[in-house]
Amino acid sequence: MKIIRTNSQNSEFNRLVQSLNLDLAKRDGKTHPLSQFNDISNLNYVVLALKNDKAIGCGAISEYNYNTMEIKRMYVSPEARGQRVGENILFELENWSKELGYSRCVLFMGSKQPEAGKLYQRNSYNSIEKYGKLKDIPDSLCLAKDL
Repeated sequence: MKIIRTNSQNSEFNRLVQSLNLDLAKRDGKTHPLSQFNDISNLNYVVLALKNDKAIGCGAISEYNYNTMEIKRMYVSPEARGQRVGENILFELENWSKELGYSRCVLFMGSKQPEAGKLYQRNSYNSIEKYGKLKDIPDSLCLAKDL
């Protein structure tokens, strides 16, 4: 597996995000409550996981505040799950955040994503109070990790 850094203009990232959106729609129903917060048009920090030159997973970060990056659009293709692809993506996003001078990562996810929850728990993310625009969305979970 190879991990590369890119941005949201990458066509493979956009393809994976479409798959992510379909997956979330299946889990949460057609109108995924968190979709309004998932704009990817201007993400400068995107990570792709490649296997045999095919993108099998993705994730991104964007600035949340002066010391915190927000992890966004984490996804691993179904055929690549269970191989620690998500963990490798997460590790790269955390490293990139540190390189950019940030000391914390936050994220939100839907409650019907148990695989994601296990990934974040294994990697020392803890539940935090819902933040920003997410405070009123009952299906969201917010997590954070000091880097």
